Amino acid sequence: MSKVKHAVATKRRRKRVLNAAEGQWGGRHRFYRRAKESLQKGMWYSYRDRKAKKGDFRTLWIARINAACREHGISYSKFIQGMKKAKIVLDRKVLAELAVSDIKAFGKIVEMAKA
Repeated sequence: MSKVKHAVATKRRRKRVLNAAEGQWGGRHRFYRRAKESLQKGMWYSYRDRKAKKGDFRTLWIARINAACREHGISYSKFIQGMKKAKIVLDRKVLAELAVSDIKAFGKIVEMAKA
């Protein structure tokens, strides 16, 4: 039986890893083992942070809504509670956009939530 050699597959795999690590600093783009470790860590960070980004945006929206509410003399929690009582269904993304771009419309929503 003939001897199986893996040089082609190994070279292809290593080249793929090193090309993906292009632009990294130092040995992370030159040495296979360092490049592979760096890519694995980078992939894990990107996976984790795609999940974390959703929470970060929610935090940002809440901060913007709270700031706009306080300008109208109401706290964020009272505003959300008033919106639920008034049966106003707007998500925080839309409310934050209104608070930043259309202050008059946001003011009307606050008045409805206060009532």
